[in-house]
Amino acid sequence: MTKPPAPKRYLPTSPFKAPVAPSPKHFAVGDQVTHDMYGLGRVIGIEDGIAALVDFGSVQQRILSPYSKMSKL
Repeated sequence: MTKPPAPKRYLPTSPFKAPVAPSPKHFAVGDQVTHDMYGLGRVIGIEDGIAALVDFGSVQQRILSPYSKMSKL
C-alpha cells in the first residue's frame, strides 16, 4: 500500500502564485450524494463541520469532513 503524495509547500520567495485552497464542501439533510467507495446515498444527518451521516441503502455511514471522496449530485 502506498501513501498519497505530500502536499507541496509554497515558499514566500517563489515567483509563482500561491495555490488556492479548495473551498470546503457543505451538505444539507436530504442532499443526494455519491461516494467513491459506497456509491449513491442520501444525507440524513449533519454534525456541524465534523461529519455527515449518509444512508447508502444497505448501510449508514458517518463520513468525516473534508468529504474528499464524496460529492453532491
